[in-house]
Amino acid sequence: MRLRAGVLAAGCLLLQAMGVAIFLRGFFPTAVRARPRGGPPGDGPAEPAPPGSGAVSNWSAVPPPLFRRVVLVLIDALRQDFVFGPKGKQFMPYATQVIEKGTSYSFVAEAKPPTVTMPRIKALMTGSIPGFIDVVVNLNSPALLDDNLIWQAKTAGKRIIFYGDDTWVKLFPKHFVEYDGTTSFFVSDFTEVDDNVTRHLDRVLKREDWDLLILHYLGLDHIGHVTGPNSPLVGPKLREMDNILKKIHISLLSKEGEASLPSLLVVCGDHGMSETGSHGGSSEGEVHTPLLFISSAFEKRSGPLTQPELVQQTDLASTLAVGLGLPISRNSVGTLILPVVGGKTMREQLRFLHLNGFQLSRLLEENTPAYEKDPGYEQFKIAEKSHGNWIKLYLEGNNSEILMNLGKKVLKQYLEALKTLSASLSKQVAQYDMYSMMVGTVIVMEVLVLLLLSVPKALSSRAEFEVPLSPSLFSLLFYLMCLVLCAVHVIVCTSAESLCYFCSMSWLTALGVMMLISALMCGILSAIGKILENSRLPVKNPVVSSSSWSEVDVLMLAGTIGHVLSLGASSFIEEEHQTWYFLINTLCLALCQELCRNHFLLKECDPQHGISLKQNFDGIGEASDCKSIDVPASGNSKLDKVASSAEFIKGSDKWISLASPWIILICCRLLRSLNQTGVQWAHRPDFGHWLTSSEHKSELSFLAAVSLVMIFLLVQRRCSLVSKIAMALGLLGVYSYRAAIGNVVFPWQHDSKDISKLQREEYRIMGSVQWIGSTSSPSV
Repeated sequence: MRLRAGVLAAGCLLLQAMGVAIFLRGFFPTAVRARPRGGPPGDGPAEPAPPGSGAVSNWSAVPPPLFRRVVLVLIDALRQDFVFGPKGKQFMPYATQVIEKGTSYSFVAEAKPPTVTMPRIKALMTGSIPGFIDVVVNLNSPALLDDNLIWQAKTAGKRIIFYGDDTWVKLFPKHFVEYDGTTSFFVSDFTEVDDNVTRHLDRVLKREDWDLLILHYLGLDHIGHVTGPNSPLVGPKLREMDNILKKIHISLLSKEGEASLPSLLVVCGDHGMSETGSHGGSSEGEVHTPLLFISSAFEKRSGPLTQPELVQQTDLASTLAVGLGLPISRNSVGTLILPVVGGKTMREQLRFLHLNGFQLSRLLEENTPAYEKDPGYEQFKIAEKSHGNWIKLYLEGNNSEILMNLGKKVLKQYLEALKTLSASLSKQVAQYDMYSMMVGTVIVMEVLVLLLLSVPKALSSRAEFEVPLSPSLFSLLFYLMCLVLCAVHVIVCTSAESLCYFCSMSWLTALGVMMLISALMCGILSAIGKILENSRLPVKNPVVSSSSWSEVDVLMLAGTIGHVLSLGASSFIEEEHQTWYFLINTLCLALCQELCRNHFLLKECDPQHGISLKQNFDGIGEASDCKSIDVPASGNSKLDKVASSAEFIKGSDKWISLASPWIILICCRLLRSLNQTGVQWAHRPDFGHWLTSSEHKSELSFLAAVSLVMIFLLVQRRCSLVSKIAMALGLLGVYSYRAAIGNVVFPWQHDSKDISKLQREEYRIMGSVQWIGSTSSPSV
């Protein structure tokens, strides 16, 4: 069956889109989700029932709040070494004092990639792990519909105030009783973006009409993006944040005497920053952020300072929900940070851990078919049973050491169960659907190979490609491949532990995809067989009609494939220009070698080419003899001049074509030195900085003028007189605009370099005059 090139391209495009869609469905796995949110949260589960039929626990409601007020200070791009390292001791003395000797608990929170602001806010408030698909919607953050801490607090009647990054306002619309959002796109703003948050503090801290205050500071993140983590601007910004924390903490302490419950100050970062100041990856500086809980309810720290414990960033949502007396978000995979509630009674601590374990086990039930075999679920059921035994002893009034030891044992069992459950749920979120990704990759690669095989015929005069459709569909190989692929599909889908998107399709759809893969493979094999069969046939004119690929074609294909493969590593993406430099230089050298062979070696070494040329010239001579045209002597001289000029043009074209690759190499080298780019070389001096400096404005003006004149000379040959005048005025306007804004100068203007020399000369003369005056004054 023959297809036009356009029809073949359209069909391949549709198949490529289908393959990419299947691949992306496996690359972006579905997040762990509970049942849809609807209505008031209601009460949580009751305490585990004691064994026997007589005793029943009377605690079924959600525990009351532990803190009257909570202030959450989120400092964007706050790395853990900015607080716990040397910079923290130098620039954040108050926070360091509270960590070492105050009533606080300090942790290192680990954020999962992608370390971008919007997914991190979702993780902090929902306790879930957003995927890489959330990076796509980071610039246009829609409202968060999943169950989250802000919605739970608003439903419970809590009054929430927010100041800072306007991403919160987009994620939680109509949730704040008062807010003031700041934009995060002006990365050169280090001061105003934080002052717009701090200016509300004095007024808000004096008020009593709020329960949760959230502050999101962006200045440190902007400094990191522009100047890096080792910039001298980082220290003053950390000192500013330390003064803000001091003001908030002192204000909260001053109000606690009037209230029955203490307040809580939480300090954290949404993500860190790399050594270059960026974020989004998984380096240690990007994923490790400090997490501080400061409250008078905690015991004052005593003894030597220990290394902060590592927790997950998603643990904050569960911990704050318990602290505010709210239900834990249904989609949360975080666990309760036990030291925050360590001051409560054993029964309260076990109640908190049971609520967290019940929520995680329910989430596991709704997302895993074989949840009963999960180790975390089994551990939770064992801990729940032990908890029931403890409740029985507690209700009987047993206050012996046995009750305390059993409580510690149940506490340990709960912690192990929570850790295993959280790991199982987090693994489902971060686990790629490899089977769907492989199916999509196979379809994409088969279509790509088919396109490469069809390029020579698609570019021919007929622009047709013969698709071996009928032989493929009725060949034995096609049916064998279908059977093998269907068998592989059955084995993978029946043995897969987790859900697979391709396995969830209907068997008819899966069979259609398997038949498509088999048909494409058979078509590729048929096309390759025809190419090999044609290559064995004798060629009538080996010089003119050669169907084999040249070295340049192979190089371009290998370079394209190599460049695509290099994009699989982040280091190659950051230095992608280095790959292009290598490929362009190699291609120019290969073109030069090809041109030299065509212009010099081919005429001397190819006898067929010489015979064909000789036959052509003999045929021309015979034709002139048969016509017996009398050519006068003057005509002969003119013909000789025309022939000599043609030979001259032919020779000049040859040398121009030979010089073109070397000219391209020189231009590429100049462009390479024009602007240093990449992560490793951006700080190096380059020709662009040299030209744009004030001392070399005359050189930049000369190059700009020459470039505009060359543009005019190259374009004006095909233009009318009116077009030439309009183009000249336009180019003159371009130069005048650049001169008006100070980028270039006109010849009659003084260069800044000359002005600086004159100023230095004036300063030198004035200094000499002042020195003469000062030395001559005593004699007067």
